[in-house]
Amino acid sequence: MSALRRFILKCRECGREYEPRLVYVCEECFGPLEVHYPELGRLNLSRSVIESRRKDLWRYLELLPIEDPRNIVSLGAGYTTLHKAERLGRKLGLRNLYLKEDITNPTHSFKDRPASVAVSRCLELGLKAVGCASTGNLAAATAAHAAKAGLPSFVFIPEGLEKEKIAQALSYGATIVEVKGTYDQANWLAARFAEEYEVGVVNVNIRPYYVEGSKTLAYEVCEQLGWKAPDHVIIPMASGALLNAINKGFNEFRELGLIDNGTRVSGAQPQGCSPIATAYQRGDEYVTPVERPETIAKSLAIGDPGDGNYALRTIRRTGGAAAAVSDPEIIEAVKDVASLEGIFVEPGAAVPVAALKRFVEDGIIDKDETVVCYLTGSGLKAPETLIEKVRPPIVIRPSVEELRKIMEVMGVA
Repeated sequence: MSALRRFILKCRECGREYEPRLVYVCEECFGPLEVHYPELGRLNLSRSVIESRRKDLWRYLELLPIEDPRNIVSLGAGYTTLHKAERLGRKLGLRNLYLKEDITNPTHSFKDRPASVAVSRCLELGLKAVGCASTGNLAAATAAHAAKAGLPSFVFIPEGLEKEKIAQALSYGATIVEVKGTYDQANWLAARFAEEYEVGVVNVNIRPYYVEGSKTLAYEVCEQLGWKAPDHVIIPMASGALLNAINKGFNEFRELGLIDNGTRVSGAQPQGCSPIATAYQRGDEYVTPVERPETIAKSLAIGDPGDGNYALRTIRRTGGAAAAVSDPEIIEAVKDVASLEGIFVEPGAAVPVAALKRFVEDGIIDKDETVVCYLTGSGLKAPETLIEKVRPPIVIRPSVEELRKIMEVMGVA
């Protein structure tokens, strides 16, 4: 592989550099490591070259941490639709509102992006199995890509996850370990698992590589907007990693000269688990964990966000904002996205839309800005959570007369 495509690991805190091996914490200061591309500015990567490539996340190969393309494990994730939300935009008074529909990936969430990169990297590192700690979506994505790679997978989940998400991961052959406790306790056990065995736990010891897959959400949006970054993006936050990754993607495209404008990056969380948004609103420098998350948006229920402090800094540095929205606001957003735009999302994916409404009301977003909300998971993953919150079916006998009565009430007859 060309030296121009070489990547390293670099500590976010002290800046110490490492060769790209199985290490994720700085040995000097114990700060987290991230992938860095020291020759990024010298890459001859043009818009036309990218446009000519395969329509998945691997069209950005030079910007992803894989040394040998033969190790790529892909199910076709990426290059999902950027939907112009005209009806929802009119309701909110926005002229240029877009929804990034990342619910059409192979396992129906954005997690297929980081899972594809992480499992590919596990193959390169010669690991014998993969695993993850998950609130649901990463479980399916990791298990599916592990199945494609021919690797066994182990998934650590907290109790109480949606049955649909568990069934999906099980169908791919994953070994599910349900921990009696919170996500943070499941994540702790997954970290011990990574230390004891020769496995790649994608969001623990493979984390520096794993998060790189998510930044392709920034690349694609810029392409789909005609090689222009949006003015403002709103991103759901759990660990905070997605927000940081998307911001990293915008920064890298600017460094490459593929875009030239900046983007305000805002984050959204549910009120029942909002440590990052709460820190932002209080003006705190650091995030205080939530011990017992309680929210309908279970995919965002991470009480101790590993990237929370960095997400907080990103929001402030880019001039963004953070909001915590209630369960009723989330359900209203699910309904609006579905009834106005024909897109069915899970509660966690609706959180940015609920926050968008708040930002518009507070004057944080201007009506003429180009705004993108990231939709990160399908509503089919959490139907039981939503079924009691929407209008129930109308039950009648097979009678034209009864049907006519319904039509008259609804003003159709």
